[in-house]
Amino acid sequence: MRDDRTERVWDPLIRVFHWGVAVAFALAWLTGEAETPLHDLFGYAILVLIGVRLVWGLIGTRHARFTDFVRRPATVIAYLRDIAAFRARRHLGHNPAGGAMVVLMLLSLVATSVTGMMLEGAEFGTGWFAEWGNARAYGHDAAEWIEELHEAVAGFTLLLVTLHVAGVLLASLQHGENLIRSMLDGRKRAGD
Repeated sequence: MRDDRTERVWDPLIRVFHWGVAVAFALAWLTGEAETPLHDLFGYAILVLIGVRLVWGLIGTRHARFTDFVRRPATVIAYLRDIAAFRARRHLGHNPAGGAMVVLMLLSLVATSVTGMMLEGAEFGTGWFAEWGNARAYGHDAAEWIEELHEAVAGFTLLLVTLHVAGVLLASLQHGENLIRSMLDGRKRAGD
């Protein structure tokens, strides 16, 4: 007989952060070609959310803390091998691969937002990189190469999001639990 007891794993701040970043990135992606102020707003919102998450990663609840899920690369690689062999151990919080994905996505989201702010400065002379508005100081095609960099980093972030969703679905199947629901209600099946 299966034990259906659950316990709270993801606190409200983690869940709001997760879905807030997901929505902000999706909306930034959808408004990217339009170059509207909304696109910039979503990028800034992502940075604010990440700033809060970084603080919460130091002082937050047990499974929110980076010390709970950031592992050495060798541990992550060994866990990925275990996933491929269908013998990966279940973790109540983030598993080693999930923890690595959190770190990669945070870094990639910051890079996407910062290159977007650099582009805003180079094209319009506004924002934190307003001094870049004088594109001649950085070469006449500064806005063009910054735009290409921004699009490449955003594309890499989208790839990470796709891998994250695939990893969540795979872990849900391997461990017989709905990880998407747990990020909505904060609860997972009790025990490791």
